[in-house]
Amino acid sequence: MEIFILCLLGLVQGLCEFLPISSSGHLVLLSQLFGVEDSLFVSIVLHMATLLAVLVVFRKDIWQMIKHPFSAESMNIVIATIPTCIIVLILMPIVDASFGGSYLAFSFLISACLLLFSQNFAKKKAIQGTFTRKNALIMGIAQGLAVFPGISRSGTTICAGLLSGGDKKECAKFSFLMSVPIIILSMIMEIVKISLGGQTIAVSPIGMILSFLIAFLVGILSIKVMIKLTEKANFKWFSIYLFALAVITIFVI
Repeated sequence: MEIFILCLLGLVQGLCEFLPISSSGHLVLLSQLFGVEDSLFVSIVLHMATLLAVLVVFRKDIWQMIKHPFSAESMNIVIATIPTCIIVLILMPIVDASFGGSYLAFSFLISACLLLFSQNFAKKKAIQGTFTRKNALIMGIAQGLAVFPGISRSGTTICAGLLSGGDKKECAKFSFLMSVPIIILSMIMEIVKISLGGQTIAVSPIGMILSFLIAFLVGILSIKVMIKLTEKANFKWFSIYLFALAVITIFVI
């Protein structure tokens, strides 16, 4: 695999994992375009990079949750993670098939409509409530349903939080924190798949190192940008982008 393509995938992962435009959808689309091999291994490495970005940005919050495992914030993570895992396990056969790109255009379209709807809702709602367990549960369900490539995890969970009456900034922050256990579990599953499949890895080490660093650094920037955008409920341009991408995907895949 060419180093350029790996770096491009790192850039896409760093941007799209935290911006509301679906990293998995973009990676599936690019894999189809460039004929990417060893895509499962590349996905594991890039998800490790974006996981590290979350750990760096929210290191103080995560450390507090580790020190106080039964705090309200820690319990909210548990409340969100349980429905996510249940839904993903139920939908797993359909999800595996979707990574071939069959539903990609439709999934991009769903994300675009959700962003547009939630932006209008959030801007009309002047008063924001506190962040509750109900918000955590609803965001956890949304995270489970966002497992399909093309449906943005961050976009869907933040929108679900806003629509359920959560505070804008807290919804964005919680969306990134709740991704930590899910990314870890996803990586474990992918590593098991590679181990059981006896897959031989033939990826450029230099390319993977560069790709990892790009995904990590861009991921940190994307998290900070997304928090600012959520405070302003400014998702319009992402929605327009996803509408356009849905149309393009129809002709590409």
